[in-house]
Amino acid sequence: MRTATVLLSMMLGLSPSQGRHRKNLLSERIGVCTGVSNADAVKRAGGHHIELGLSDFANPEKDDARFADDLKRARECGLPVCSTNGFFPGSIKVTGPNADHERAVRYTETALRRAHEAGIKVCVLGSSGSRNIPDGFSRQEAERQFVELLRKLAPIAKKYDIVIAIEPLQKSESNFINTVQEGYEIARKVKHPNIGVNADIFHMLREGEGPQSLLNAGRKYIRNVHIAEKANRTAPGVDGDDFTAYFAALKKIKYSGNLSIECVWSDFKSQVGSAIGEVKRQLQSVGF
Repeated sequence: MRTATVLLSMMLGLSPSQGRHRKNLLSERIGVCTGVSNADAVKRAGGHHIELGLSDFANPEKDDARFADDLKRARECGLPVCSTNGFFPGSIKVTGPNADHERAVRYTETALRRAHEAGIKVCVLGSSGSRNIPDGFSRQEAERQFVELLRKLAPIAKKYDIVIAIEPLQKSESNFINTVQEGYEIARKVKHPNIGVNADIFHMLREGEGPQSLLNAGRKYIRNVHIAEKANRTAPGVDGDDFTAYFAALKKIKYSGNLSIECVWSDFKSQVGSAIGEVKRQLQSVGF
């Protein structure tokens, strides 16, 4: 294995140590939340991966033949599909009096099996429509329900070698788990290596949450990262937001996952290159 690494590094014009160093840089692991039809544009822009929507790509209600076609397109799109977002459809409730954990478990079994077939390693669980706490329902009970569900989903995730990453969402989108700190505390209660946290810097900015939460959670729990600019969820570089304090924190914890741009595009093909370039520039400015 070491010989192969040395040969590859030599082919790339790098010393073996430089090759290892580049692999550890987050600036080499920037991707985009988008469909497979945009994978070529992401690749040409220097992107590392794409992130799909789980409830679309691997939805158990999709028949096997259709999934096989979608899987083929994903495998042939030219970039790895490393992660997904959009875990549960809103019809599956996981908190409140109508919580249906049996249905959620059945859904997860099929969805993660299909995700595994595509080589996906992280499935982000935001799903505000599923997890939002109904009016008048106990927040304490909702948290208990959510932790209980994650404990049921964790063995499924382990079986398929996937991490389920809880995604904190700003208050305008969800009334439950709004900060990375809150997501981290939930994950700690579940206490399973296949349950982590997705840190979306856009939502962190909207909630006024600083980089300290990344340091608190550490590499053990921060398993995926999303990014967009604060004001209008624009692509990095449009408004000129400075993310370097968050990037420095990710470097400090030796974050080893990927970073996906999840934003509103005005013109995807003309913007994706500059967006990836801006994220890379800011990461390189902190040596990561």
